[in-house]
Amino acid sequence: MFGKVQGMSKALILYEGNTLEELQKDFENGVDSYLEACKADGVEPAKPYSGKLNLRMSSELHSRVAAFVATTGTTINDFINKAIQNELKHAAVL
Repeated sequence: MFGKVQGMSKALILYEGNTLEELQKDFENGVDSYLEACKADGVEPAKPYSGKLNLRMSSELHSRVAAFVATTGTTINDFINKAIQNELKHAAVL
């Protein structure tokens, strides 16, 4: 078994193992090594994802979403976050 930390644009953290315990241990060692290297180089460790996402949609859809959230007292951002969370709950892969 093997894996790769996702979302790291400038760093590569790989890990492997024959059991789940070995896989977890190698993952932890890989992250620790990365953090030690960042500290030694005097750089901030990268975060896999910033939490910001640029989203494009048609002006018609944008208008519909804006009209809907105006009636609910929420924001477009909150609405989209809830829609994505709901979709992921129903997705078989995650």
